[in-house]
Amino acid sequence: MSLTRRILAEKAEKESLKPNDYIEVPVDLVLANDVTAQIALKEFGRFGRDTVFDKDKVALVLDHFTPNRDIVSAEQCAFVRRFALEHEITHFFDCGEVGIEHVILPEKGLISPGMVVIGADSHTCTYGALGAFATGVGSTDAGAAMATGKVWLRVPEAMRIEIHGNFHHWVGGKDLILYLIGKIGVDGAYYKSMEFTGSGLEHLSVEGRLTAANMVIEAGAKNGLFPVDHFAVDYLEKAGVEAGPVEIKPDKYGYCEEISINLWDIEPQVALPPLPSNSVAVLEAPHVKLDQVVIGSCTNGRIEDLRLAAEVLRGKRVAKGVRVIILPGSPDVYRKAMNEGLMDVFMDAGAIISPPTCGPCLGGHMGILAAGEKALATTNRNFTGRMGHRESEVYLSNPAVAAASALTGSITDPGEIL
Repeated sequence: MSLTRRILAEKAEKESLKPNDYIEVPVDLVLANDVTAQIALKEFGRFGRDTVFDKDKVALVLDHFTPNRDIVSAEQCAFVRRFALEHEITHFFDCGEVGIEHVILPEKGLISPGMVVIGADSHTCTYGALGAFATGVGSTDAGAAMATGKVWLRVPEAMRIEIHGNFHHWVGGKDLILYLIGKIGVDGAYYKSMEFTGSGLEHLSVEGRLTAANMVIEAGAKNGLFPVDHFAVDYLEKAGVEAGPVEIKPDKYGYCEEISINLWDIEPQVALPPLPSNSVAVLEAPHVKLDQVVIGSCTNGRIEDLRLAAEVLRGKRVAKGVRVIILPGSPDVYRKAMNEGLMDVFMDAGAIISPPTCGPCLGGHMGILAAGEKALATTNRNFTGRMGHRESEVYLSNPAVAAASALTGSITDPGEIL
């Protein structure tokens, strides 16, 4: 069996599972945010339960339209806030404690290897970087899981992604996943598990793995998984999670497809609109005039990402006419960036620093595009109208490319200016 099937089999108390089996499994964590929680909580109410199945296994994060964009979003947040306080939800994140959900949950030690995590958000697959089976579900499924503590799943087939070699400078996890999606397409892993392995993992940080796992959904995958090696164990221990050697191991022949990637073949990538699969090497990208650059999000809003951007921006000034928005992914990332002087670098360069929020990524607020405007972002989607007007365009890249492009005003390889 693949690693995914071994995790699910253990949770379902079955000796083995085959692709496309239907199973019901207990969940270790159910997640919803201010956009998706309202529907989930109303669905929960239909069960007539006094409270959720486990107050320690539900996480509610007000991160999409907060600080509240308008009256509608304020009402959404108020509804979730009342529920969280009434039911004494342990992991409720609001106000000064709130961050982007897929950044703060690993930080807070809420994710550990072998868990089954479902979230009413498609990028819940992020947590596969730490050896958890994690996948996005509909709000109704999340609401049902809050009541019952279980979820119904179809077991996915698995793809083995073997990576080897080392990265060039300015290349990392974002480039790996954009390159891979470019190879297989936005439906190339449809309802499959993408399981990463190989010697190249020695050169991919946990932050880079979180970025890659975050975007497996952009290839249609059900989930993504990385092995729990010494890098993951160190990350987990710093988050307060005891994680020794993981006993769950995949079989060698449990995969429907195998892909081999040499990291040395990957140049910094740019995904052209309107799909993440339209990835090209940065030197092949059109030199379009940019109106906005966004550095942050659940994909690239961790401290490693901000350090990379600051390395490019330090001592320089962004191009006139380019709006640059920095989005730290959590209060912890924000504080580290301040203590390391990164905020001074960003402000001296002419960037604006936002509180942790998903706002610009989904065209919610804090950076919406007008008709005809073009943005380069370290986010995960560049669909038509994703960040604002349907006649705007979004390009995707890693933080170094985004920062270099902010300096020149058009898509630029950081190696060209540094």
